Amino acid sequence: MSPPDVPAGPVLRGDWAPVSTPAGEFQLVPVRPERDLPTLTRWMNDPVVAAFWELAGDESVTARHLAPQLSHGSHSTPCIGVLSGTPMSYWELYRADLDPLARHYPARPHDMGVHLLIGEGSHRGRGTGTTLLRAVAGLVLDHVPLCTRVVAEPDLRNAPSVSAFLSAGFRLSAEVELPEKRAALMVRDRVRRTLP
Repeated sequence: MSPPDVPAGPVLRGDWAPVSTPAGEFQLVPVRPERDLPTLTRWMNDPVVAAFWELAGDESVTARHLAPQLSHGSHSTPCIGVLSGTPMSYWELYRADLDPLARHYPARPHDMGVHLLIGEGSHRGRGTGTTLLRAVAGLVLDHVPLCTRVVAEPDLRNAPSVSAFLSAGFRLSAEVELPEKRAALMVRDRVRRTLP
């Protein structure tokens, strides 16, 4: 339940403008099932993705995963990552302090969390994940002024993901036992931009 002064609801309100990255122009676009369900289902059935997301199956499996996030009062916003005009990744931006994750680490008010998957295999293993994680953490900190840090909890077995977070400026804060996995708690703190 939200504290009284903090409304729950989708994180990404309105459109966040595209940002330039070394990989190309990148934008987060809120998921619309009528447009995105086939693409998301294809990504969830990719063996590399399925090994960690465990959402392989037909479109109904993906739709069930999205439904709570798309409901009124959700503290999570599912997004498609569009790089140079092409959908290539899936992101979930969520209020980590309102999420069950908060029971497993010392959450602060307004902590924001991020989940991601690189759906298109041609973008894996090339540093694109690191580049986009850096961009998305920056977007969150720019657009959610009360947020002082962005957190994530990739599966410890997913070495490429953990490495991408570290390379994107996150630090390994702890290893945490979650109901579905042993996770690396990754934290990226807000940096005062006025420092030289």
